[in-house]
Amino acid sequence: MFDAVVVGGGVIGATILRELTKYDLSVLMLEKESDVCMGQSKANSGISHAGYDAKPGSLKAKFNVLGNKMMPAFASDLGVKYKNNGSLVVAYSEEEIKTLQELKERGEENGVESLEIIGREELVKLEPNIADNAVGALFAKTGGIVCPYELSIASIGNAMDNGAKLMLDFEVVAIEKNDGYYLVKSSDGREVEAKIVINASGINSAKIAKMVGDNSFEVKGRKGEYILLDRESGDFCSHTIFKTPTEKGKGILVTQTVDGNILLGPTAENVEDNLTYTTETGLDFVKRTASEMTKNVPFYNTITSFAGVRAFSDRHDFIIEESKVSKGFINCAGIESPGLTSAPAIAKYVVEELVSKLLTLNENKNFNGKRTADYFFKNLSVEEKNEIIKKDKRYGKIVCRCEEITEGEIVRAIHENPPATTVDAVKRRVRAGMGRCQGGFCQPHVAEIISRELNIPMEDVLKSGKNSKLLVGKTK
Repeated sequence: MFDAVVVGGGVIGATILRELTKYDLSVLMLEKESDVCMGQSKANSGISHAGYDAKPGSLKAKFNVLGNKMMPAFASDLGVKYKNNGSLVVAYSEEEIKTLQELKERGEENGVESLEIIGREELVKLEPNIADNAVGALFAKTGGIVCPYELSIASIGNAMDNGAKLMLDFEVVAIEKNDGYYLVKSSDGREVEAKIVINASGINSAKIAKMVGDNSFEVKGRKGEYILLDRESGDFCSHTIFKTPTEKGKGILVTQTVDGNILLGPTAENVEDNLTYTTETGLDFVKRTASEMTKNVPFYNTITSFAGVRAFSDRHDFIIEESKVSKGFINCAGIESPGLTSAPAIAKYVVEELVSKLLTLNENKNFNGKRTADYFFKNLSVEEKNEIIKKDKRYGKIVCRCEEITEGEIVRAIHENPPATTVDAVKRRVRAGMGRCQGGFCQPHVAEIISRELNIPMEDVLKSGKNSKLLVGKTK
């Protein structure tokens, strides 16, 4: 019997799980995929939004501003890169300047600090590649960038280091409410008992809620397609550049990533499925819009494109509440943008304001909230590198040349919490395969290391989970 079960291994579930381990509780995460962070949190813009966009008084506004303030220290504790690069909402006509003023006033009402409307001259100084017809911008100096999947993985890993448990490939198909506890059942026959259940299952959150008779909301999917440029073009922009927002969201952005790439996107297409394929139409729209926002976009340095499906609810705001029909069942649903930014603040609220009314919270005096970065070697001095290589020669072998990732870092990722057991899981943790060749050279070596470390045949090494075999047998 667990005190609390968290359903869903995205950034919201991850940060809640970590927050729970600050107390003497037995906690478990259930994730239906073969690794954590396999849903919308892995295909995310990675922006720590300032908080000027959300409607005043909404949960989005409240948790966005709180989360933005928490993010630098939160990421630092977890060894996750964060950069306060600032956001620019650009007006491309005098009419749009009025919208910027409205956003500024809204942001100030939400409690956002350091908002300023700047003219074209200052905008060009900040972003020389801005389009010629740009007339001004709202400069949100507290905006930042962070890696969404690193933040999720590090939060779960830190939670596990502090006693949390993780069950993968656990697709929840039924939840039974019994006297004082829930029985959670998986598609493969496993069962888990818990005093409370926290539903943080993203696109599936309404489906999970319905299992306990809660039909109070619906969740649908909105697909966003992205284009990623090589680090060679990393100085194309330094801030996160937006157009003025629409009813479908913040629209296409042009931004640096914390690893020095340039990210363009996302589109916003309402979809009925959770399939993350890209389309010619979607990617053309990203290219066209990015070219309207900025000039001389170096599309020739494109290294990959991808898509994610983000959840949104019919309430058009975050749903963070104990179910009104099932005591001890907490919904965290419809967490669309700015969900990543809000995650640390949402987690704190869920535990301190909701869980505290259901369970006795006694401080975990052994809690350690610090975690070492998953990939770190290339940023060390020569002397520091040599000292590590003396202790472990695997750090002296570069496996991924594009990202300069060593065998030592890959082995560490395979064995640390949460373990990386597929090629893509390694990629998300240490960036082996994230560079210009997208794994063209290092993928076979990563697979060999996984095979060796897990003592499994090469044919059993998977790329991303179920039905993703890399090899089917030997030819010689």
